[in-house]
Amino acid sequence: MAYRFLSSRIVPSSNRLSRRFIFIFTISLCFMYLCYSIIFCSGTIMPNQRLEDHRCVHLKNMGSKKLLQKSHYCTISAKARVISDETRAVGLLNLTGNQSKHSAFQKTQDVVDHKQSNNSNSPKYGNKKLPNALIVGVKKGGTRAVLEFIRIHPDVRALGTEPHFFDRNYDKGLDWYRGLMPRTLDSQITMEKTPSYFVTREAPRRISNMSRETKLIVVVRNPVTRAISDYTQTLSKKPDIPSFEELAFKNRSQGIVDTSWNAIRIGMYILHLENWLQYFRLSQIHFVSGERLITDPAGELGRVQDFLGLKRIITDKHFYFNRTKGFPCLKKPESSSQPRCLGKSKGRTHVQIDQEVIEQLREFYRPFNVKFYEMVGHDFRWD
Repeated sequence: MAYRFLSSRIVPSSNRLSRRFIFIFTISLCFMYLCYSIIFCSGTIMPNQRLEDHRCVHLKNMGSKKLLQKSHYCTISAKARVISDETRAVGLLNLTGNQSKHSAFQKTQDVVDHKQSNNSNSPKYGNKKLPNALIVGVKKGGTRAVLEFIRIHPDVRALGTEPHFFDRNYDKGLDWYRGLMPRTLDSQITMEKTPSYFVTREAPRRISNMSRETKLIVVVRNPVTRAISDYTQTLSKKPDIPSFEELAFKNRSQGIVDTSWNAIRIGMYILHLENWLQYFRLSQIHFVSGERLITDPAGELGRVQDFLGLKRIITDKHFYFNRTKGFPCLKKPESSSQPRCLGKSKGRTHVQIDQEVIEQLREFYRPFNVKFYEMVGHDFRWD
């Protein structure tokens, strides 16, 4: 039609050359229009992600902040990417076993969190929750080992650092505290450990105000050995402090122990426990033996898993005994080329203390230990 119309009105019928030119021109024009329609219409039906990303970046580089915020492509595509990542993550969790499920979740969580950091309106994967369980003590009892061992369980997510919320940072509020926690699925337990909570007078009341159902883990150890380990750690940081004997006794010849020294006072477990029992039931507190944690880590972790209501996944196969350090380490994970042992600050060689001093301290702690055994219903055999 276009050909006949143009040929009949623009050129005479006898001019074949002009008619051929017009025919070619008309065909070219139609072909260009067809290509234009295919390219731009297909972009509306099936948007090209890379083109949209480029468009958003280009707008940012131009400084078009308001235009970028209103752009349908820049807002929707970012959300779509995060949702896609989450979908892949959930699929991966469903396909893997218990151990791989945890590592898969952590890896995909890192990816999703990174993508979300550039879009505050994008959906979050998992939630930051206040802890269900706390390792509250005691210092130099083995709390770091318990934390590192239990966090390999796929249903546990734990904060690696000590937040000291209930003793030093309580004025910052629960929202600040919650913000420190790792993201967890609904089926997972959130944990943190701060050993100084056990000897902080206000900690039980503050934790109870957060939740009266919080589960508490206390790692205890022979109080004499614990005090020597505590002193050894302090000495490594402050070489000029007085000797252990000078700090431990007010009058050594009379056997008068200085209970104001924190290294001594921490080991008087029964005194601290009585404070906790004003706010929590004894059934909410689980006591881990620091000695058995070394000789039978799988057994102690099995009881911790039972207390937390978890399936016993951490077993003997996860541990080996490191003779150099003198305590158990985790075997090499699938995702690492190295086994996981506690740091250099753990397993230090203790300062040599006169045996007579040790015996005097054993006598001092004996009545406190007996009351503690009776209260918790377990003999830790420290005497």
